[in-house]
Amino acid sequence: MYKDVLQSIEGIGLYGVISLVIFVLFFTTVFLWVFRIRKPHAEHMGSMPLHDGTEPHTHAGDSRHG
Repeated sequence: MYKDVLQSIEGIGLYGVISLVIFVLFFTTVFLWVFRIRKPHAEHMGSMPLHDGTEPHTHAGDSRHG
């Protein structure tokens, strides 16, 4: 049923081409951005989820950090 409906739409093949072009452009842009980003910026952004703005609390005898 769906196949018949989709085949009756004029220019339906164009939607697949447009989708593929958008997909390729998006991932090419992301790929280029990732390789052009400076290493210190990438390291800073990568460590952001680990820092919530507070200083780490250390307890005497806590051996997990050392």
